[in-house]
Amino acid sequence: MRLPERLTGPGDLLLRRLVPADAEALERTVTESLEHLRPWMPWIAQEPLALERRRALLADWEAGWEDGGDVYMGVFAGGELVGGTGLHRRIGPGGIEIGYWIHPGHLRRGLATEAARLLTEAALAHPGITHVEIHHDEANRRSAGVPRKLGFRLVAVEPDRDPTAPAESGVECRWRITAAEWRDLHPTPPGARLGS
Repeated sequence: MRLPERLTGPGDLLLRRLVPADAEALERTVTESLEHLRPWMPWIAQEPLALERRRALLADWEAGWEDGGDVYMGVFAGGELVGGTGLHRRIGPGGIEIGYWIHPGHLRRGLATEAARLLTEAALAHPGITHVEIHHDEANRRSAGVPRKLGFRLVAVEPDRDPTAPAESGVECRWRITAAEWRDLHPTPPGARLGS
C-alpha cells in the first residue's frame, strides 16, 4: 500500500509529496541550505544538481512511491518550501524510518519535530507498520532533540560505519517508537489529516 502523500499540521504547516513540478522550489531551498546541511547529509555531496537531473530525481521518487515505496515530502510553511522529510522503508519488515531537514532560515520553530510527529502518527496508522525509527549521527545533537521530544526510545548507539558526511563521527544513534508506545504517549492524535 502507498504511504501518505499529504499531511496537514497546526497553523499553515503542510507536508506534501514532492513531484517534478517542485524542482525549481526544491533547488532554491537546497541551494540556500547547502552549508547548513553539508556537515550532516551525505546526499548533499551531489549538490548542486542540474535542474534537469533534479526533475528526473523527483520523477524517480514519484515512480517509487506509486509502486508502494518511500515517500519524499516537502515541508511547507506559509506556502513556502522550507525543508524536506519522508518515510523510508529501509529498516526491515514492520518498520519505517523518518528523515528530515529544515532550511536554516526556518530553524527553531519546531518544524522538524512537528513534521516527525505527523509522519509518525500517519505511519503507525498504516497497515503493516509496527514501529518508526529516526537515525542520526551521534555528533548531530540537534537532530537528537526531535525523537527525544516525541517520546522515542534510544535503542542503539553503534560505531558501525564510516562517516558519510564531514561532521559525522561514524557512530549511529537509532531511536524507535512502537504503535503501542505512541498511543500511550499521544492518546489524542495531534491533528494529522491524510489528504488525497
